[in-house]
Amino acid sequence: MPLNTRCVLLALALATLFAACGGGVNDPESARCGSPNARFGEAQDRGDHSEAAVHFTCEGAVLAGTLYLPSGAGPFPAAVWVHGSGEQTRVPYAAAVVGSLVQKGIAVLSYDKRGAGDSEGACCPGDNGHYNLLAADADGAVGALRSRSDIDPARVGFYGPSEAGWVVPLADSRLADPVAFTALVSGPTVTTGEEAAWSKAAGEDEAGPLTEEKRAEAAQSVEDAGPSGFDPLPYIKSMETPGLWLYGGGDKSIPADRCVDILEKLKATGKDFTVVVFPDAGHGLVDTVPTAPEAPITLANWIEETVKNG
Repeated sequence: MPLNTRCVLLALALATLFAACGGGVNDPESARCGSPNARFGEAQDRGDHSEAAVHFTCEGAVLAGTLYLPSGAGPFPAAVWVHGSGEQTRVPYAAAVVGSLVQKGIAVLSYDKRGAGDSEGACCPGDNGHYNLLAADADGAVGALRSRSDIDPARVGFYGPSEAGWVVPLADSRLADPVAFTALVSGPTVTTGEEAAWSKAAGEDEAGPLTEEKRAEAAQSVEDAGPSGFDPLPYIKSMETPGLWLYGGGDKSIPADRCVDILEKLKATGKDFTVVVFPDAGHGLVDTVPTAPEAPITLANWIEETVKNG
């Protein structure tokens, strides 16, 4: 085989691999999902709740998920789960918070992230700092919920962990009718570049807690790096709805202290934000084994109170 041909084939193979890893994803700023064309399967009775399959279409991809419905007739308030980073599928009813919310009379829609599970498209644009498609998909899920007669369209909101802190403010800013609430867990309010500097210096992939020495080193690394990449702050500033922000004081993935400081300054301008810090907890506040056992119920209770008072 001629050398030039081998080079072309190698280049094509590398390009394919790059795209498969998310690096080649086209993530246009124009990405929107105003007409998700939602299709729901017949609700299946699970005893204390029911479940219905859902499919909706955003930017050329059909996304698949599950709607968890409380017992009764509704119309119910509802929450859309927005994933953290990586190739994530829908969260099950048994997951932290989902069952709690449904038992409180709040429906939950969780879908396989674009390119993961049964959802079409290329995964995962967010892992490379691209959030337009993910924000469009989140908005499509809101539109799907609002199309149902058993869902109260005025009481639909977002909740989710980690990367959702970048996706949700962007998604909320693009809705003609903003959501009723946003509840974010370990959600960064800093730029993607600052988060990367913190997680590297703090030893995100290393075992053990965040030591004071590492905390100081990581804080200095963030200062030295400065803001770069995607910046959620303009979108957070535009948020009009009540928001909950939960953080772990020992988080090695995001600079929790810096994020809290940003939010406290915004609260001083009149933003309806509730900020809760669990001093010694790590990043996974609502993981299967949460780093703060009280975090999942704090989240569920806040959403319940917000939709009841809204």
